[in-house]
Amino acid sequence: MSRIDETKQFIPVRIAVLTVSDTRSIDTDKSGDTLVSRIEGDGHQVADRKILPDERRAIADQLRAWCADPQIDVVISTGGTGLTGRDVSVEAHRDVYEKEIDAFGTVFTIVSMQKIGTSAVQSRATGGVANGTYLFALPGSPGACKDAWDEILRKQLDFRHRPCNFVEIFPRLSESQRRK
Repeated sequence: MSRIDETKQFIPVRIAVLTVSDTRSIDTDKSGDTLVSRIEGDGHQVADRKILPDERRAIADQLRAWCADPQIDVVISTGGTGLTGRDVSVEAHRDVYEKEIDAFGTVFTIVSMQKIGTSAVQSRATGGVANGTYLFALPGSPGACKDAWDEILRKQLDFRHRPCNFVEIFPRLSESQRRK
């Protein structure tokens, strides 16, 4: 089973938060606030935070910019993962991914099923890696952000988490770039 190895030192991760919405502002961004609160509360650093409209190219461009920034280890977006025509976060993320973390969406669905039942099928949460940076697209509700952080990301972004975690493989994420 998973556990925290207290003999290991905690390593803070630098995380950028992107809210995708045509209507939210920094004052009304409850999902972004939920993520920021949890990220900082668990000892990590919010490296940047932005709000962008549901525009695929703008989202992908911002993701690429953050992936190119050596001061950002992880990007978490919230919003735009649903089924409507304006929901393009998943497509923007996939435009950027070098590798998709297929199981992230599956595990998120399992967590969501326990909270909202079959309504979980309406989420297209996704995760991937690009340029040595982890990227995660979460639904736009504070509850979904809370569930994703508390049940998945909090553990996987903690170097002490066993049997394995995302942090311990940071140095190896860009191996293919070194071989070129």
